[in-house]
Amino acid sequence: MDRLQKERLPQLDFFRALAIIGVLHVHATSDATIDAVDTSIYYVFNFLNLMFKYGTPAFIFLSSFVLFYNYFDRPLTGKLISSFYKKRILYILLPYILISAFYLFYKLYTRGLLGEPILLLLRDYVDAIFSGTAWTHLYFVFISVQFYILFPLMLVLLKNQRWMARWAIVIGLAVQWAWVFWNKYEFQYANKGSIAFSYFAYYMLGAFVAIYFKPFRQWVMTRWKDMNGNLKLITAVLWISWLATGLLYVQIWYDSRMTDHWFDSLWYELLWNVYTMLSSLVLFQAAFIVNRIAPKVILAVLRRLGELSFAIYLVHPFILAYYRDTKSWFTLGPLAYFIWIYSGLILALVLSALLVQFLFRRFSSSWVLLGSIPYSLSGRHRKRKLQRKQRRQPKVVQRTMP
Repeated sequence: MDRLQKERLPQLDFFRALAIIGVLHVHATSDATIDAVDTSIYYVFNFLNLMFKYGTPAFIFLSSFVLFYNYFDRPLTGKLISSFYKKRILYILLPYILISAFYLFYKLYTRGLLGEPILLLLRDYVDAIFSGTAWTHLYFVFISVQFYILFPLMLVLLKNQRWMARWAIVIGLAVQWAWVFWNKYEFQYANKGSIAFSYFAYYMLGAFVAIYFKPFRQWVMTRWKDMNGNLKLITAVLWISWLATGLLYVQIWYDSRMTDHWFDSLWYELLWNVYTMLSSLVLFQAAFIVNRIAPKVILAVLRRLGELSFAIYLVHPFILAYYRDTKSWFTLGPLAYFIWIYSGLILALVLSALLVQFLFRRFSSSWVLLGSIPYSLSGRHRKRKLQRKQRRQPKVVQRTMP
């Protein structure tokens, strides 16, 4: 890779922002896909829940892209590996272990199970840690840890066996679907989504885009009017295929939910896989488009959302859980129910962002629970801003009395 490819990519924060918005749509509308089946606007809930289901695969794609983008052309030394694992243990694994304890405590408390024998509670906690089930969203962190364990091996293989790098996407699909078939017909592990192999295609897609970023960079950095015919064709095919696959995915789930006629689970898996892989590439290009055309205020909001995305991901389900208790306060028609659902989404997003931003600003040790503190909120950043401000101020020359 050349130095041009090693430039900082602020667009990735916009990608993270779009991905976390997708995650919150899925989580906020999950109850509605069950509770609102008989309402006149059920298609809307079904559409929102499924079209935004790109969040977790997009984060895995981006995580892989960032890792291979930053490490692929660096000598693989013991110091590099130890530094890599130290950062992941401190800023991913430790927050995962602690936040899992918090959510498991909350779950047991709401179910009145805190009086269980301590050894039983500890066993439940250990089981939750090693399955990503302390709360419904923590499987993502669990599979991320699995990918971090695999990363040095994958890095060595892709660096030394360049044919594997060229065929990374095919290899990823092969491994993922081998796991899908094996689990469906032999292993039958109930929480298969907590196993990294369920997302291996996205991981390898991210690696491929990072390793061959030079042509991808030309594509995402070029405006539509400046693209040649081939790039315009590729872009049009990608976006049309993404939209068509997404709408088909939405429709097949809608028909199945309304008629209770279900196809083989592999069809749903296939459509989700194709749609979300296309979504990762669409979001990747969209992040660069947003960077070019969005007003500064929108860019500032999205940039901060992207910086806080991991912490928001960790805490937002707790806010949603409390918000859902307010449902019993109202008698809701279809429109009012939709407003209530979307209000919960916005509230969870805004309150989560404000809370984690406050904690990052006020408590330097907040990384223990929420992951690494964004540089823009760190003490080092504030110190540098103060130093720059002081340098810009005119110096006062003190005159001595004659």
